[in-house]
Amino acid sequence: PAPRTHFAFAEEGGWQGAMLRCVGVGKCRQTTTGIMCPSWMVTGEEAHSTRGRARLLFELLQSDPLRAGWRDRHVRDALDLCLACKGCKRDCPTSVDMASYKAEFLAHHYRRRLRPRTAYTIGLVHWTVRLAARAPRLANAAAQAPGLGGLARRLAGIAPQRRLPAVAAEPFTRWFRRRAAPGPAGRPPVLLFADTFTNHFHPDAARAAVQVLEAAGFAVRVPERPLCCGRPLYDFGMLDLARRQLRRLLATLGPALRAGVPVVGLEPSCLAVFRDELPNLLPGDADARLLAGGSFTLAELLAGHAGGWRPPPIGGRAIVQGHCHQQAVIGMEADLALLRAAGVDAELLDAGCCGMAGAFGFEADHYQVAMAVGERRLLPAVRTAGPDTLVLADGFSCRTQIEQATGRHPLHLAEALAAALGGGLSRTG
Repeated sequence: PAPRTHFAFAEEGGWQGAMLRCVGVGKCRQTTTGIMCPSWMVTGEEAHSTRGRARLLFELLQSDPLRAGWRDRHVRDALDLCLACKGCKRDCPTSVDMASYKAEFLAHHYRRRLRPRTAYTIGLVHWTVRLAARAPRLANAAAQAPGLGGLARRLAGIAPQRRLPAVAAEPFTRWFRRRAAPGPAGRPPVLLFADTFTNHFHPDAARAAVQVLEAAGFAVRVPERPLCCGRPLYDFGMLDLARRQLRRLLATLGPALRAGVPVVGLEPSCLAVFRDELPNLLPGDADARLLAGGSFTLAELLAGHAGGWRPPPIGGRAIVQGHCHQQAVIGMEADLALLRAAGVDAELLDAGCCGMAGAFGFEADHYQVAMAVGERRLLPAVRTAGPDTLVLADGFSCRTQIEQATGRHPLHLAEALAAALGGGLSRTG
């Protein structure tokens, strides 16, 4: 009988169909271009390729020779170095979706069992950072203090080489609530999704997005309740909790979605959840379908809903690191078109995954692989870029990897546009 799964896997014909999707072409065993498969690119081991993992999952379905089923450690170990980048969903000829298969397997593998430490220290970041935000200076001082910060990272399973991102002194949502509502009445509304990472770690990007959206003629709304798409939970197979977060999110956004208000997301991995994991976890939910079809990147919204608005002139050259999830699920076309309209000579790097991949690059056991992935192309390209070249990266993980490994300060697209609107764009970050 087919096992009960959290994801519907409707496109694959259920879990059994998903396990038959890989036909062994081996396109994942290449190192020249595209996203797939970063762990294969740096290890050269078949078990860490999309094809190798797919074969082990197929054997699990057959229950022979892997008789431990969902508890099988061989499958778990093979999936351990999967960065869940979704590159195979785009680059594989049969669209093998190893990120979803990994999340499904881990949900069963750890059912009623303790997960690795980082599942709680990083996977539950939506809750832990809200606690830290009550005393951000104290939290940041403790994280960076000699001795104490290193001990905390070791206890949490975080690589000692990593710097923990600083918690913002003021979350974006608090800033938005206290500001005066600008602009005339009658403007079309847009709902800005304040994801956990943008809200608490990089609120400058959200404040910039408000400036850009209002300049484009929108009335910006922000949900009152703290919401999370559950993106960090998928990496650890915490799918029951992720589904509860999505239901809470839909209960809050439902009225606006049914009224046709577009939703703009600033973190590509969260927007990819709306279009990919959400309909896969809640396939019969009408609001889930509305959110999947009514959510946009900033560039998509400006291109399709802002009338004749034109971006401010930016000019110059930029290198762009497209987030893996955006390239696999959404696409980069709208971003590149907007940059061209702003007079930017933009190069979308064919660098593949940045290596950070959410929690992956922070984990002590994965640090070396994460850095090897980044050093393939992305980090050398950033280091050799001239000081006047903008480095653009919308993904929080990508920006963190670049900043910690190169010292360059990448910008979110919203920040580049807002700075150009104000005439103060610095090209030497």
